[in-house]
Amino acid sequence: MKNGAGKYDKKTAAVCGLFCPACTLYIGTQEDPARLEFLAKAFKLPVEDVRCGGCRAEVRSFFCRDLCTMYKCAAEKGLEFCGSCPDYPCQELKDFQCAMPHRIELWKSLDRIREAGPEKWYGEMLEHYACPSCGTINSAYDMKCRKCAAEPSSAYVAEHKDEIIRQLGNMQ
Repeated sequence: MKNGAGKYDKKTAAVCGLFCPACTLYIGTQEDPARLEFLAKAFKLPVEDVRCGGCRAEVRSFFCRDLCTMYKCAAEKGLEFCGSCPDYPCQELKDFQCAMPHRIELWKSLDRIREAGPEKWYGEMLEHYACPSCGTINSAYDMKCRKCAAEPSSAYVAEHKDEIIRQLGNMQ
């Protein structure tokens, strides 16, 4: 991976199974201020409220900080990931999973974390969201690579492009 990436970072491995480095808010926070400003305007929030360093980071977006109940639930139960909960998958997680295109692979991720461990899963996610041409990590909403414009931007987008476009169309 580029820039020495590839090492497991627990702060960016969400309890629900999302891979934070592929989140558009995380990408905006870490390396694309224009993206972050665009998202803040779209959400009608100050930029400070959309900044995010990952699920388990000190700085979390309004969604992860204020609206996500899975993080708090996992912490109260002493769990690292929702997939190890005896109530998995709970109704809240089911509702969360089907609401947005970047959550399509939630069950697959949580199963993989249980099978292979978070470190191996994390490395696999770095590959799954990386541009095949330049290695840049892209979000599920980047149809083209945000650095080199290659299409598709990642294996995730290649696999789910039609579903992503369909779900986004239903949200308008």
